[in-house]
Order: sequence, then C-alpha cells, then structure tokens
Amino acid sequence: MADTQTWSLEIDADHIAWLVCDTPGTSTNVLSAPVLRDLAAQLKDVAAKRPAGLVIRSAKASGFIAGADIKEFLQIGSPEEAFELVRAGQAVLQTLEDLPCPSVAALHGFVLGGGLELALACTYRVGADDASLSLGLPEVLLGIHPGFGGTVRSVRLIGVRPALDLLIKGKPYKGARALRVGLIDELVPASTLLERAKARLLQSPPRATAPFVDKLLNMSAVRPFIARQTAATLRRSVRRDQYPAPYAIVDLWQRQGAVGARSYEAEARSISDLMCTPTSRNLVRVFLLQDRLKSLGGKSPDEFRHVHVVGAGVMGGDIAAWSAFRGMTVTLQDRSLDLIQPAMDRAKSFFEKRLKDPAAAAAAFARMCMDVKGDGVTDADVVIEAIVENADAKRALYAQIEPNLKANAILATNTSSIKIETLCEKLADPSRLVGMHFFNPVAQLQLVEIVHGTSTQPQVAQNALRFARKLDKLPLPCKSAPGFVVNRILTPYVNEALFALEGGIPATIIDSVGKNFGMPMGPIELTDVVGLDVSLHVGRVLAEALQRRVPDILVKLVEQKKFGRKSGEGFYVWRDGRPVRPEASQFAIPADLEDRLMLPLLNEAVACLREGIIDDADLLDAGVIFATGFAPFRGGPLHYAKARGIANVTARLEELAQRYGERFRPDPGWRQLTA
Repeated sequence: MADTQTWSLEIDADHIAWLVCDTPGTSTNVLSAPVLRDLAAQLKDVAAKRPAGLVIRSAKASGFIAGADIKEFLQIGSPEEAFELVRAGQAVLQTLEDLPCPSVAALHGFVLGGGLELALACTYRVGADDASLSLGLPEVLLGIHPGFGGTVRSVRLIGVRPALDLLIKGKPYKGARALRVGLIDELVPASTLLERAKARLLQSPPRATAPFVDKLLNMSAVRPFIARQTAATLRRSVRRDQYPAPYAIVDLWQRQGAVGARSYEAEARSISDLMCTPTSRNLVRVFLLQDRLKSLGGKSPDEFRHVHVVGAGVMGGDIAAWSAFRGMTVTLQDRSLDLIQPAMDRAKSFFEKRLKDPAAAAAAFARMCMDVKGDGVTDADVVIEAIVENADAKRALYAQIEPNLKANAILATNTSSIKIETLCEKLADPSRLVGMHFFNPVAQLQLVEIVHGTSTQPQVAQNALRFARKLDKLPLPCKSAPGFVVNRILTPYVNEALFALEGGIPATIIDSVGKNFGMPMGPIELTDVVGLDVSLHVGRVLAEALQRRVPDILVKLVEQKKFGRKSGEGFYVWRDGRPVRPEASQFAIPADLEDRLMLPLLNEAVACLREGIIDDADLLDAGVIFATGFAPFRGGPLHYAKARGIANVTARLEELAQRYGERFRPDPGWRQLTA
C-alpha cells in the first residue's frame, strides 16, 4: 500500500483497488493542488499494480469532494500561471480515465465542481440514494467554468442540453434527477453503496454515453443554432460584460463540440482567462465573505429546539415557517386565530412546494402550532417579536413576555429601524434584548442583522449569531443605530430614485439604470415590493435622525393607500405579481443618472463605517450584497468604490452636490478610507 497525506490505497482479495480520499483536519474533501498531486502518485501506483478495477470513495461523512480550494484562486497572478495549473489538473484526471482497468466513483453527499469532474473521469458513477446527494458544476457562480475536463466530459456523457443546463446555471442535481439525465449509472441505498460500486466493476457493463438526439445536436452544423438560442436566453438574465462565464461556456462548446484533445486545451485557455477577470476575482471575494459570515456563529449546538414568534403578519409568519422548516418546534402568537390562520396557510403551501415529499411537508407543518395565549413563551429557547413598528406596543409586549422567559432564552426583536436602546427601556433585564432583523422574503434572503444595543450582553448577541446559523442564515453583527446597516445604506439609493421620479424621469428608465448597474431589480420596483408604507416608515426614522428629506411622492401615495405590490398599485400597477411597465423607450437617459442613484449608497456605506455601526468594510460589503443583491460581480459597495478610485468617487459626489444639493456632499469617512 502506498500512503500519502490525503489518499490511501488498498487492494482486496478480489483484486479490486480501493482509493479513499480523506483530507486531514477538515470535515470536507476539497480538490486542492496538494490533493491532486497525491492523487497523481496514487494513480501511478494503481496503474503499476493493474487491479481488476478501481473504486474511488470518500471517508468524509459530508460527501465525496466539494470542489476546488477556492483560496488557491487568489494566489493566481496571470492567465499563463492559471493555464499551467489547470493543465496539470487535467493531466491527473486524464490519467484516471486512461487506467488499464475500469473505475467507479462511489458517491455520497456533496459531489461538486472538481469532485464531479473527477467522477466524470471514471468509467462509472454510483450514487447513495439519500437527500444529501448533490451533484453539480457550480463554477459559473465564481465567474469561471469547469477546468479539469468538465465542459467536455459532461457533454459526452449526458448530452448537450442537460450539460449546458448543469454548466450555465450552476445548480446541483439531486440523486433522482442525476440518474434521469445519466450523470450517475445507479442510485442505490446508502448502506449498499460500496457493495454495489464493486459489483458494477465486476460486471463491467458498457460505459454510458450521451443519447442519440444529443449527439445530433452536437454536430458542427447544428451547434451555432443551439448556441444562438442559448445566448439569447442568457441575455434576458445576465450581461456578457458583467458575467462573461456563462457566455464563455456556450462559446467553448460551439467552437469545440467537446471533441478531441484540443477541446481540453481550449477549456484550459478559457478558464485561465476568466480566472483573472475582475468578475471572477469579485465573485470569489463574495464566496469568501459568505464563509466569513457563516463562521461568525461558531458551531451551533442543539439547544435551539423551540421558537416562539409573536406577530403572525408576513414577516412573523414567514420567520415561524422558516424555523419549522429548519426542524424546530414553533408556536405562533397573535391576537386571534383568525389573524394566525393566513400565516399557517402560507406555511403549509411553502412546505409542500419546497419539500416536495408529502410526508416531509406534513411533518414540518406539524411542528407549527397556533398559540393565541402565548403559552409557548415559557418553553421557548428563542422568542422573536415581529409585531407592528411601534415602540410603545413592543415595550408593552415585552412587559408581558419577560416574566415568563426561561433564564437562557433569547429575546429578539425583528424591528427594521427602532433602536434597541429605545425598546429595552422598561425591561427588568435590558441586557437580554437583541435585534434579529430578517429581510423579506425570509425564505429567499440569507442575511439577518444581529443588532446589539449598548446594554445587550455580548453572550446574548453571540447566541443570536449561533441561532441565525441554526436557521441557515448569514448573521451580520452590527450596533444599534437608526436603520442599522442595510436600511441605512439602501434608503439614500431609493430616495434618490424617487427624487429623480419627481423630476420627471420615468420609473422604467430609473429601474433600467439600476438593473444595468447590476442590481437584481430597480429601486422603484424594489420600493413597490418592500411596500411603500414600510419604506416611508424607515425613511421617516432616518430623516429625523440624520436631518434628511422624505420624497413627497412617497408620502402622497401612502396617503392614497397605494402600498405597492401588496395593494395592487404603488409606483407601478401590479398584475399577477408583476409590474406593468409603461413604454419609455424614447426617453433619453440622463448621463449622470447611474451615479445619482449609486453614489449616495456608497456615501452612506462610508458613513456607517466611520460611525462604527459595523466593524469593518468587508462585513459591510457582505451585508449589502446578501441583503440587497448589490451587484455581486462588483464585490460590494466599498470594494467597488476602491476599484473605481476613491478620488474619482468623491470628486463626482462634489459635482453632484453642486448640481442637486447637499445630500451628495462626500462623507468625512472617505478620508479615513483613503488612509
């Protein structure tokens, strides 16, 4: 047996070789450069021993291999350097494919990126049939595409259509779908995975290939037609100049057709160029920022079993449903059963749609209980208040709740704008109140602001961070201040859009400029989705605290009971959940509109950092990206400002201040950021 640091090799009595991946000191295997070097050495040993077959498996409970070591990307300085590394990785997997014996990948849990590429280089793939099995090529989410042969072998194995879907969307396939498209040869009970993998080697059936129709679609005469269709679909969601990777995947396939040795070299050239683009650098940055937020909660033990939510409106009801979805018992309180029932109905629908399996959906719904009297408070590990944004009402509720709380229970408020110091004034123990500000829709938006006031006990804030991770959310710790971080930064952006609207620029033009910058939706549409009443409340809180003006048009529409999507009309008329956009194609877009919208957001981000509301620029960037969808390919507002040039940004703000008023005056924090 030849031992290396990561891989171990044994040959059993039937002359089957077993190659086991077990990266030391980690819970997950990653395909780093050292792991690949170790694999190359082991494969050389396998070839020399000439076994009857080779089983490749993982010793990790979490799965097979979860992809490359992302941090290694940051060390690559040029496309030439990237090309050498990628070609070395391709050579290792080609050695695996060329072994003089059949090979099978025994797959469980995460099989992602380079891990799936390794499996594709095997003769066969057998998967463990459980909910954790997840096979995907998510490299496009990092601004690149597979580089170890994945763009070639996926097309050869499963065909053009499913391969392009897997490559361009970056979304993993669960076991049943992977079997259906041919990504795996067998889906077997987890308890028999190794036995069935070995049996496949001993039986040695023919290697699977793409269906006949997909082979026709891969012909050189047909490829341009498919490529044009695919690119046209892509243009509806992402721009080539902002996200070049999905277009590069289509271009690569159209040129090469996943045929011959040249297709691997072309793949390596393409990924090497992509790895050094600003988009890829920034998307890798976003990935690492996400990891940082995940780490803030530390390891979450199982003490969070029961959650009590007060307030069965949209936010409270959805927080309750998400808590039940994540496995906790939930009691949901409001003034009457009639007020709670709509939240229960929404939760039932959500579970059925999200979980697919009727038994799992029923089990999740069974974890929720209507609780008008609030009896659940006494047993709850976490109590979340999500009632109307009124400080007096919240304080009155806490007076009822506090005497019944368990000693170590978290008392959290979902307030979006009221300072924690204001809310805890009448608590017997103000140190136990913490803000947990979720964003709407709860099931889709990952971020939760963990807001600590001046009296909040550090351990309470830490417990809230851990609970957020139990919910599989990204916690952002910040100090109590008007609007906290996200609403504080977003409001000037939205307000400037409304001032532009008041100045005669059509809403559709304003929204198109926001989207062209890279925002997931324009600021006018965003205000309609959030709710004009909610935006007005937050705007007034910030206006009072920071001496700002609330746009008159927002006040006027709220007075007319036009609240946006939820009322059917706001700045847009809404039909079937979509805004009706008036035609404005003849309107000339003002040259300064993008900066008018985006620079107030950057300016406010700098003010938050200067005031110490958040600890550092990276955390701030992470919060704005994951709560608002701020153009991920730009790496966050402060990162974008630095890339653009702080002198450029501040000079432009001064120009806008001369033209539109003092609200554009550069914050003093820019000088600190420069230093």
